[in-house]
Amino acid sequence: MPYAAKDYGKLIGMEGFSETLLKNHFTLYQGYVTNTNKLMETLGQMLKEGKTATPEFAELKRRFGWEFNGMRLHEYYFENLGGKGAIDKGGKLFKKIVESFGTYEEWEKDFRGVGTMRGIGWAILYQDSVSGALCNCWINEHDGGHLAGCYPLLILDVFEHAFMIDYGLKRPDYIAAFFKNIDWKAAEGRLK
Repeated sequence: MPYAAKDYGKLIGMEGFSETLLKNHFTLYQGYVTNTNKLMETLGQMLKEGKTATPEFAELKRRFGWEFNGMRLHEYYFENLGGKGAIDKGGKLFKKIVESFGTYEEWEKDFRGVGTMRGIGWAILYQDSVSGALCNCWINEHDGGHLAGCYPLLILDVFEHAFMIDYGLKRPDYIAAFFKNIDWKAAEGRLK
């Protein structure tokens, strides 16, 4: 069954994110959805035709991770935006952050540090499915570097398309705007 691009138009008007930036970002996301569907269709046809031992099949399978994760990470990112309040200090996520990092402030300093690292990628707050502990991680490319057995809770897109239209090279200013717009309920809802 093909994937359908979700509508994140409700984010337009969000403080610190221009309409132009968001619409461009939504278009990029829609491309990941389209390409995920095209790859699923092509790979399915190759499977039916018995072409699974070909270099083309192998390369398309590798490409699938890039397109699918590009789709899904953007969905997580957009879905953890649009909030206006601070994290609920009585909530499960806040308590888990303090348990894993000592204080919320230490976690935030670490997360911002990950987000401002040189390069393109993602800053992700993960929860380990085995220990339950939280950790911040840098993901360079959509399809590699994810922590096995971990759940993404909070996703920050730090590819240039996510901020350069509004912030140029001032990534810390973009991250500050991101923090003003986190939907903490969405992030907490991903906690296991």
